[in-house]
This record gives sequence, structure tokens and C-alpha cells, in this order.
Amino acid sequence: MATTSPLPSGRLSTASTLLSNPSNGSTTASSGLTASSAPFKFPATYSFPPFFTLQPNTTTRLSQFQKWSSLIQAWCRHHRLYRLSLIDAVESPLFHNAQLRKRLSLADARTIVDWMVKGDGGGRRAEWVGGDSGGKAVAWIWWRTPEEWAGVLADWVEETGQKNTVLTLYELMEGEATTSQEFHGMDPDVLLKSLQVLVKRGKAQVFGNEDQQGVKFF
Repeated sequence: MATTSPLPSGRLSTASTLLSNPSNGSTTASSGLTASSAPFKFPATYSFPPFFTLQPNTTTRLSQFQKWSSLIQAWCRHHRLYRLSLIDAVESPLFHNAQLRKRLSLADARTIVDWMVKGDGGGRRAEWVGGDSGGKAVAWIWWRTPEEWAGVLADWVEETGQKNTVLTLYELMEGEATTSQEFHGMDPDVLLKSLQVLVKRGKAQVFGNEDQQGVKFF
């Protein structure tokens, strides 16, 4: 495993500039996780070695958090991932640039996701599976938050005339009627979280047991 080291203090200003305003260009990589036929295009910062080490300068580190958050969300969206195992991710192209021989450490990856969990800066774009007591090993990555998914579902219900119709969760996730929808193939736990948003708004009712749950939209 390649090791990384902080930038010398004399180069911090350069790092801050490059991390905040990367040059045009991108790196392309394929992965065994691919859910799309097209390879994932990495941003230009992915080809900048110091990007893989969290810097001590506050401004530079904030920029890194923002860039990593955007990259993680884009990666998960491309590969249709809803939860991310950090142990697996540090071995994947997401956190390991084989060409540069640079890898984000597990500790730094956890720090970045911790920032994504916060509402004041990270925008709550992540959530630890099992909460803080779950070991912070796996995280939900909200490239769409449950509230945003609820909006997508509500729009589909309105557009397709599904109000007062009972559907199984399986039909929503795997049915032919939803094959063209972004929520087709969704993680069942994410679907439930999103439906609960609609339940709280009085726009849906979820019923049944875990093996055969259904939903009625209003």
C-alpha cells in the first residue's frame, strides 16, 4: 500500500489553489462495481497527488472535503451504490489512484464521510449505517437524500396516475412500469426511508410485513 505524506508548508498555498480551482481535464477509470456501460470520469483533482492526503491548512482541508464529497456522490451515483463500505472503497479506484500510486487512508476516508454527515458543511450527504455506534465502517451516501427521493416518487405518482393505487415495494423497485425511472433497482432500505418521508407528509401509507410490504399513495 502506497503511503502519503502532508505537503511541506511552503506548498500549502499552491495546494489550496489547485484543490479549489483544478485545471481542466479528467481521469477515466473502470471498476468491477460498474452499473453503467460508460467508464467513470474522475475530476482533475483526482490526478493531483496531495488530494489524497488531508492537509492541515483549514481552507485547503475544507476545499478537500467539498471535492471529496462531490466525487463520492458522483461515484456512487454512477455505480448505483447507496451504501459505501470504507474498507472496500479504499481498495477501489474511488480512493486509490493506481497511476499515481496514491491512496486515501481509511482514517481520512472516515473523516471525510464524518464531514458529509454534518448539516453545517457536508449538507448531510451521508449517514453512518447503525449510527455512530455502528463502527463507522459503512455509510449511506445520499447522492439523492430521502427527501429528494420522496419528491421523485411523488412526481412519478402524479405523472402516472398512481394515486389511491396499492403497489408492492417490489413493483416500485423492479416492476416493468418503473424501468425508466431513476429509482428502479433502488436499495429497499433507501426506498423505505423515502416512503416514510411521504408518510409524514400524509401522501402515502406503508403496510404489510417485511417480506411483502405495500404502499398506497394519496
